[in-house]
Amino acid sequence: MLLSQIRKPDGTIAVVAREGKEAYEVRGAASVYALALHCSDTQGASLAKHIGSLGFGAAVDLEQAYEEGRLLSPIHHPDPAHLHLTGTGLTHLGSAATRDAMHQKATQAEESLTDSMRMFRMGLERGKPENGTAGVQPEWFYKGNGATVAAPGAALSSPAFADDAGEEPEIAGIYVIGADGTPFRLGFALSNEFSDHVMERQNYLYLAHSKLRPASFGPEIRIGALPEDIRGTSRIRRTGKVIFEKPFLSGEANMSHSIANLEHHHFKYGLFRQPGDVHVHMFGTATLSFADGIRTEPGDEFEIEAPGFGLPLRNPLAVENTAHQSSRVAVHAL
Repeated sequence: MLLSQIRKPDGTIAVVAREGKEAYEVRGAASVYALALHCSDTQGASLAKHIGSLGFGAAVDLEQAYEEGRLLSPIHHPDPAHLHLTGTGLTHLGSAATRDAMHQKATQAEESLTDSMRMFRMGLERGKPENGTAGVQPEWFYKGNGATVAAPGAALSSPAFADDAGEEPEIAGIYVIGADGTPFRLGFALSNEFSDHVMERQNYLYLAHSKLRPASFGPEIRIGALPEDIRGTSRIRRTGKVIFEKPFLSGEANMSHSIANLEHHHFKYGLFRQPGDVHVHMFGTATLSFADGIRTEPGDEFEIEAPGFGLPLRNPLAVENTAHQSSRVAVHAL
C-alpha cells in the first residue's frame, strides 16, 4: 500500500491510499500523522489494517494533483519543529568511492586512508550485526525540521551563501514516536537529501554545514518492509532536456549497514524518542551528479524514481535572493 496527502480544491487535506493504479481517499482520516498516532496508541496496530477498517471514498487522480501543485509531503506534524530531518552517510556499497575522491588529497600516499574510508570499512565489517545486537554506528547528520521540508513539486531552495546545490537520491524511513517513547515505522519513501558538495569538499569537517539544507520526500510512503534490492533512477532536467541520468541502488543488498542498525543508532538517543514527534531519516546513497562534474543551475529539475515507491519525486532548484549574501546576520541583545 502507498500513502500520500493532497490538498483538495476546498483547501482541506485528504489522505490517499492506493494499491496498483487506483487511488482513493481514506474515509475519516484527517492526516497520515493522525492515522499513525492512532495506531501507535493502540499497541502498534497495523496501519494498513486500520486504513482498511476506515474504508475508502472518492477516487483521486494523483498525477493531476501533482500537476496542479496539490500534492503535499506524505506526512507532516502540526508543529513543524517536531518533525526531524536526519540521515546517515557512507552506508551504501560504492558510497566511499565518491566521498573519498572528494576528500582525498592528490599528494596523499595510497596506503593512507581518509576518515571517510575508515568509517566505510567499519560499516562493511560491523554494520550488519546478527542476533539482535548493535553494530558499529554510522556517520550521522542533522538536516533540519519541518520548516525545511519541500513538498513534492515544490522548489528546493539553496541559500544565497551556498557553494553548490546538489541532489542525493535516497530512501528515507518514516517514523512517529508513541506516547511511551517507542519509535514506530510507518514505511519508506523516496527522498532528495539536498546538500552542498562543494562546501563539504573544502574540508570534511564542513559536512554538518553542508547538510543544513532543505529536503524533499515522497510523494508516497510505501507501507511495509523495505525491499532487499532497490534499483532506481536519478536524473536532472534543464530546460526540459535530461543533462544527467544515472541508476541508484538501495536496500540492504546494496548497503554496508542493516536498516535495523541505522535505526538503533538514531533512536538510541532519548532526544529522538519524544512522544508525538515525527522522524524522516534518510539512509544514504552512492550516486551524486556532482561526482560526475555536474553543476546545477536555478530552474533545473531533480527527479528520483524507483519501482514500488509510487510517483517520482520531482523538485526544481531555486536560489535565495543574493542581495544580502555578503551581509552579516545581526544579533540583537534583549
